[in-house]
Amino acid sequence: MTQNTPLSPCHPRTAGDVRQCVLSAAQLRARGVPASVAAARCADGGPWQQPLPGVYVLHPEPPTGEERLVCALLYAGRPPASDRRDTPAQPESGYGEAMVTGLAALALYGFAAAPPPGSAAAIDVLVPRTRRLRSVGYVRLVRSAGSPRAEQVRGLPVAPAERALADAIARLQDPLAVRGLLIEAVRGGHCEPAVVVRELSRAKLLDRPQVVAAVDSFLAEGRAVAEGRLYDLVRTYELPEPLWNVELRLPGGPRLGGVDAYWPEQAVAVELDTRAPRLGGSGDGRRREEPGVQWSAYAARREHLEGLGITVVHLTPKKLRDASEQQAVVVRTALMAAADREPAAQVVVLPR
Repeated sequence: MTQNTPLSPCHPRTAGDVRQCVLSAAQLRARGVPASVAAARCADGGPWQQPLPGVYVLHPEPPTGEERLVCALLYAGRPPASDRRDTPAQPESGYGEAMVTGLAALALYGFAAAPPPGSAAAIDVLVPRTRRLRSVGYVRLVRSAGSPRAEQVRGLPVAPAERALADAIARLQDPLAVRGLLIEAVRGGHCEPAVVVRELSRAKLLDRPQVVAAVDSFLAEGRAVAEGRLYDLVRTYELPEPLWNVELRLPGGPRLGGVDAYWPEQAVAVELDTRAPRLGGSGDGRRREEPGVQWSAYAARREHLEGLGITVVHLTPKKLRDASEQQAVVVRTALMAAADREPAAQVVVLPR
């Protein structure tokens, strides 16, 4: 055996790195510990335990939540049998393409509505559809035709927040629980509503009653958050105060549509892009209005306004969140450029 063979029990509450307490069979072999020695140490009363096939915890106490997560990833990430050799070829982490998803991932992202990381009865792990593993113990495999790019949270590979959210919602029946997760996703700035709804659509969840009941509230909350960011942008960067949430129309003529902010002296309007597939109709015949349809309507309205000499600034919630200073410059530039433009057509401004 090599000198770094882990012969002493690991103490989970004092160890600096949980990954020193949880190792796969391949990682133990790389440290000079054969399968027979590992099995002997997991016998009744032994210093180790084997909670999942091919995964060992190097102490006898119940695994912590983080250790359960690492165990799940090591089980799901082990290389296929056809790729195994006497010398393990998998990366040092041993996680392969596996990543935590569902409620366990949301807990790692800090969702208050999710149970503490690793404490749930089942831990969902996302793996490629081609893997021939089975769900076992507390590990519940979620198969995907195309794996997303994992985020690193607390040193663990985790599915993007919107994917983890969809995988969690897929297993929930309670509309209030679904709504709670969706609202927390947007209030906490974890992901934008449009991205979440696209992910729910991909997962074919938008037709489920418990999801339908929550999506409208979710989109309304997302819009309220985006409007709050726009208010903050105007005041933080000391832009002139606009007229908020107004509708424009020609004098004695047709409606031109609503805008989120309007500076009448400069004829500059800001419109937030909160488009997402939305449910229309009623009952079982509810249908989705796709983003392309919404974009066509928006583009036509914007073209009409600009034809009247009104500058329309298009802002997205994500840009307001991640690049507010840059967006403030865009709005300020549009306001300053008003002096060099031809006067805009007269419009009537009404509360929306």
